[in-house]
Amino acid sequence: MKTTQFHPGTARFFALVISFSMLTGLSGCGMRSIPLAENDVEAAWAEVINQYKRRADLVPNLVEVVKGYAKHERETLEAVIAARSRATQVTVDASKGLNAQALQQFQKSQGELSGALSRLLVVAENYPQLKANDNFRDLQAQLEGTENRITVARQRYIESVNRFNGLVSAPPESWYNSMFLKKEKKPQFTVDNVNEVKEPPKVTF
Repeated sequence: MKTTQFHPGTARFFALVISFSMLTGLSGCGMRSIPLAENDVEAAWAEVINQYKRRADLVPNLVEVVKGYAKHERETLEAVIAARSRATQVTVDASKGLNAQALQQFQKSQGELSGALSRLLVVAENYPQLKANDNFRDLQAQLEGTENRITVARQRYIESVNRFNGLVSAPPESWYNSMFLKKEKKPQFTVDNVNEVKEPPKVTF
């Protein structure tokens, strides 16, 4: 019986083909897609943080303008300042790992600031001269634009998390993840908040 022998060069060629096929298969099963999706989540969250910081930076100027016309609204003004302080102290670094508890605390602090700002704007309605102030009107436009950008940033985060969570929990990518990456699902905005963040809050004066 004649035995077929392969030339050493042919054997190396087949080994390369098999290795390439394995790498290609792994690539299609999460080796690239999961890390890329995770990078997208981190980038989306960084933009969320950036837009919330932009809003926080507007608060001191807004308070100062309102104070000039509504000095007797001390309690409301102090509530806004305190809410801003709490909101800026709560930080969530996506690169160090997002978790549901940290995200919930972040949402709560930002929600408190939103509520305090809403009460401040209601107070502003009682001061026609304040509403006519150019600086106040400029801050109104900036705040409204920032709220819109926050909404867009949060929606992008929601979408990027949905994609990542799908990859790590559904085959075939989840098989690769369970064997090699061990990535866990990322926390999402709470169910009620998901619906809320799709529409920017109304900023009217």
